[in-house]
Amino acid sequence: MTHFCPTPFQEELTPEDFIHCKKCGLYKHGSRMIWGEGNPTASIMIILDNPGAREDKEGNEYVCGTRETLQLAANHVGLHEKDLYITYILKRRPKRAYEKEQTRQICIHHLHQQLKEKKPSLLFCLGNIAVQSFFQNADVDVKSLRGKVHYVQGYQTIVAYHPLAIRRRPNLWNLFLDDWRLVTKHYYS
Repeated sequence: MTHFCPTPFQEELTPEDFIHCKKCGLYKHGSRMIWGEGNPTASIMIILDNPGAREDKEGNEYVCGTRETLQLAANHVGLHEKDLYITYILKRRPKRAYEKEQTRQICIHHLHQQLKEKKPSLLFCLGNIAVQSFFQNADVDVKSLRGKVHYVQGYQTIVAYHPLAIRRRPNLWNLFLDDWRLVTKHYYS
């Protein structure tokens, strides 16, 4: 493992066609649309529930806990920013209560557009919300699906706990790394 220092991943610009999207209503929360970050042409697409905090109250960029944990695990298994593209079910960060299921159903179309354009060879869904949304099944969970490759909507898909779950429950760290190792194995094969 090389020296690790979390850094903000390069943000991909939101396509002009979508930057002013108001279909789901999250624009009313005042958060900007985040299309994705990392390498837009990477073979591994990581899917999270929604963007995390990127700037502090003064507008200074920082690495949130989700991205720090994600980057630490990637570094541990030898993956780098060039290998990863991170995107979200919701493209805006919710800041207060919202109609969750309806909003996800509206926003998942953006993810399908990204999949069609980017054609990643491997998807890595992190957390129950991302897994349930992408698998289109509210009854599935990470605990029962992790540790193996699934074929969902024509994509090789691996699931793992959300990085914030790892921060809250450090006993999950080894399972999290096992899933990252599975990603790495399929990436290099």
